[in-house]
Amino acid sequence: MILLVLMTLSVALGVLSTVRASSRLWPRFVTQHLHRNISLLAVALLIAHAALAVIDEFVNIRWWDVFVPFRGEYEPLWLGLGTLATDFIIVTVLTGLSRTRFRSRTWRAIHLTSYLGWGAGLAHGFGIGTDSRETWSVAVSVLCVGVVVWSVVVRLGTFGTERRLERHSPAGSRRQARDRERAR
Repeated sequence: MILLVLMTLSVALGVLSTVRASSRLWPRFVTQHLHRNISLLAVALLIAHAALAVIDEFVNIRWWDVFVPFRGEYEPLWLGLGTLATDFIIVTVLTGLSRTRFRSRTWRAIHLTSYLGWGAGLAHGFGIGTDSRETWSVAVSVLCVGVVVWSVVVRLGTFGTERRLERHSPAGSRRQARDRERAR
């Protein structure tokens, strides 16, 4: 559950860090730094979670089950979803670390796999978690879904404002002129 909460915070802060709005009390760089640091902590806990699942001999989970989905002997569907989540998070981390090597749109498209990783991790926890059917656990999961949905709604709500600001900025005017020239 701690990992789910951290991943939820990471996804929500990642979404909110793309919102162009900021204030003196909460500048945009604060959200971005929180996103990176919480993501780092979540990845460290994910590594520990996967390693402990392999080391613990209570169930038969092999080291390759951490990377190759749906091949494990123990709960192949739910374990496979956890593996997919791990794979998506690995892709997200690697592209985050090498962001400057990608075009902005390419990086963003690849980085969006974090949503898939978060969703697969949520499903993994619900399907295989020992406390997943407990009232408190369901409440935390519903709250996590609510936080991510709320952050996406906030982000989608800023698109119109961003487009208007971009049209009136010097960089936006240059971009529009360049796009018109390309269209000819």
